[in-house]
Amino acid sequence: MKFNLLHKDKLSKARAATIETDHGVIETPIFMPVGTIGSVKAVHFKELEQEIHAQIILGNTYHLYLRPGLEIMEKAGGLHQFIGWNKPILTDSGGYQVYSLSGSRKIKEEGVKFQSHIDGSRHLFTPENVMDIQRTIGADIIMAFDECTPYPCSYKYAKDSMHMTHRWLDRCIERFDSTEGKYGYAQSFFPIVQGSTYKDLRLESAETIASKNREGNAIGGLSVGEPAEEMYAMSELVCGILPEDKPRYLMGVGTPANILENIALGIDMFDCVMPTRNARNGMLFTSEGFINIKNKKWESDFSPIDANSSASTSKLHSKAYLRHLFISGERLAAQIASIQNLSFYMDLVQEARKQIIAGTFREWKEKMVLKVSTRL
Repeated sequence: MKFNLLHKDKLSKARAATIETDHGVIETPIFMPVGTIGSVKAVHFKELEQEIHAQIILGNTYHLYLRPGLEIMEKAGGLHQFIGWNKPILTDSGGYQVYSLSGSRKIKEEGVKFQSHIDGSRHLFTPENVMDIQRTIGADIIMAFDECTPYPCSYKYAKDSMHMTHRWLDRCIERFDSTEGKYGYAQSFFPIVQGSTYKDLRLESAETIASKNREGNAIGGLSVGEPAEEMYAMSELVCGILPEDKPRYLMGVGTPANILENIALGIDMFDCVMPTRNARNGMLFTSEGFINIKNKKWESDFSPIDANSSASTSKLHSKAYLRHLFISGERLAAQIASIQNLSFYMDLVQEARKQIIAGTFREWKEKMVLKVSTRL
């Protein structure tokens, strides 16, 4: 993997760059649609490419390990071949599931024992086998195994968890460096900064992660319920330590405003289920603000869903028609809404990139934060 830093904004810490992988070039800042089990919910891969212009998608190690399983994944030749996606893929490590499955897992130094949400079977994730699993899935970028701490949590819990994450990181690196990919292309490894919202812990973790000198770095444990101001404070702190010549990935973030503010702090990569999850519930992000398309006010609105969208689907169909689909319980509603929301997110980061290159990012960002936070 090669990271090329092309432009830096003079009035903020925003930057425009490219990430070169064996499956293609990614232009940053970038948003990665979440394809948890090998599919971005309600969206066909043709639409991901032609309507949404996705450059990279995310897969989930925990879910893919359970279903379809590693035997099928390896027989298929890896996730790219299995799903028919020839662009880059990033896999998370299952660390977030360690956080979200708090009722059915036990965390120890060895790793995490958990119970499958599918059939109740019991499994063990260790730093070593999570590297092996991600090698088999075959993502271009694979993540370290970590614990995502809840918010709020005590200082002691955050500190102990962070130090365990760092010990797990050393084990991940040893296993990653002693193995090779299975499908003939390079894989890159990103460690993850933790430390909850405690400044000294975040500083210590960022310094530890930076010292590992990997090809990219991630920030985890944010967007888990903390106020946005604390998220921004932690991002700014960590970006001041993580090396400038490597991509920075803020995991699981977030709203359009969150993304814009974090781009301004020096973040390059984002993912979040919000655009697709909200779409399935009728909440749309548009270039003029966000709307609940199920509301009666849209019943006779025959204007395009979003006239400024790069997706032809959003300019072809009206708000009234999409509302009708939702009210009727038609599955097409989730598809059209998901295309709208994902294309909006992609348009947003691509426009941010243009503004960074033009030297007008900060002024544009301030206006856009207000616009995307407006309910229509």
